[in-house]
Amino acid sequence: MKKSFFEAPTPCGPCNVAYTDWGDTNNPNVIVCVHGLTRNSRDFDLLAEALSADYRVLCIDIPGRGKSDWLSNPANYTYETYCSIMSALVTYIRTPRINWVGTSMGGIIGMMVAAMPNSPIQKMVINDIGPFIPKSALKRIGTYLALDFHFDKQSQIEPHLREIHAPFGPLTDDQWAHMAKHGSRQDEQGQWRLSYDPDILVPFKDTMGDDIAFWEVWDAIKCQNLLIRGQDSDLLLNETAKEMTTRGSKTELIEFAGIGHAPSLMAPDQILAIQRWFS
Repeated sequence: MKKSFFEAPTPCGPCNVAYTDWGDTNNPNVIVCVHGLTRNSRDFDLLAEALSADYRVLCIDIPGRGKSDWLSNPANYTYETYCSIMSALVTYIRTPRINWVGTSMGGIIGMMVAAMPNSPIQKMVINDIGPFIPKSALKRIGTYLALDFHFDKQSQIEPHLREIHAPFGPLTDDQWAHMAKHGSRQDEQGQWRLSYDPDILVPFKDTMGDDIAFWEVWDAIKCQNLLIRGQDSDLLLNETAKEMTTRGSKTELIEFAGIGHAPSLMAPDQILAIQRWFS
């Protein structure tokens, strides 16, 4: 695995976008992995390692997260900006066709890119998100984002993550430690915070008052899809997941018991399911 950056245009000007690169860089078979709202590319380390025997795997830090630049105007933390960055990525790697793994926000970005005319996406894994999101789940996320979490020591990050991300399911101690190490940053005052720009909340606040539905995007997708759902998820409702398998392009649904939003994609059975689907 190597770590690198590419430059992408945004409404705020050029942005350095961080990514990890797994497998043979000359392999034309590419999988792009995109994380959830407050997460980062290192969530995919175990999955990317498993897939890298057969694919080049690129795991992206969306701007405002991980090692990527923060945007000077938080109003530009939008899906339009994120889709533009993905177009820049495809141009940068000079590969006309890609595959996609997207968790939550990363799944929404994937759906939007896949719905575009002449989309580069040929197969897509969508992790615990769909074209209908209930306002109750949006309010829960917005309430969490509005809290200003900071800690005196980096060691306090892991217990916090274990609490807020309990719906991810049973992770090992090493996996929690990995998430804490790569999901934290030290600010100018020496305090430890989670590794995202708190101003990603700014445009998100506008979405919290109502249910969100974008079935027209789903209906425009032509690629094959694997839909993964945590059986206790409050973002991807059971009825939404079922409807996604009966309309639009061919979609297979896999559910994991005892997990909410969202499956971590670190568990062996989840990794194996994705490996088999891409094989």
